[in-house]
Amino acid sequence: MIALLQRVSHASVVVDGATVGAIEAGLMVLLCAERGDSEKQADALLAKLLAYRVFSDDAGKMNRSVSDIGGGLLLVPQFTLAADTQSGTRPSFTPAAAPEDGRRLFDYFVKQAGSSHAQVQTGRFGADMKVSLTNDGPVTFWLQVKPPLAKA
Repeated sequence: MIALLQRVSHASVVVDGATVGAIEAGLMVLLCAERGDSEKQADALLAKLLAYRVFSDDAGKMNRSVSDIGGGLLLVPQFTLAADTQSGTRPSFTPAAAPEDGRRLFDYFVKQAGSSHAQVQTGRFGADMKVSLTNDGPVTFWLQVKPPLAKA
């Protein structure tokens, strides 16, 4: 699974003119399931995400996690993070999980996040979303827990 996380002062997702998710200070996370991913990868990625130290401590060092600061978590499904861009000028999305698997793993991730973290908001899987954010820093990180290698 892949997570592109951005430290934000606020972020929101709008679908059909209505806000479906919004947070103040915290992390806006674009989330993608890849072929071969399972709940094991989702759990590992969530644990890393919640503990990842991207917020400043009193000395100005990135030593605090979203859990430490009690910040918001806005989870947005984004299958294009798995794009293969190695050849040509049009991306291939074959590395991404099939839509039904992507939805299942996104829903699982959201449920697990809600069990571990107080402030969880989401985008809407499969929707045409308008995402707005103010990146604080800017601070942006790519986290990935690779699926197991396919057996020959």
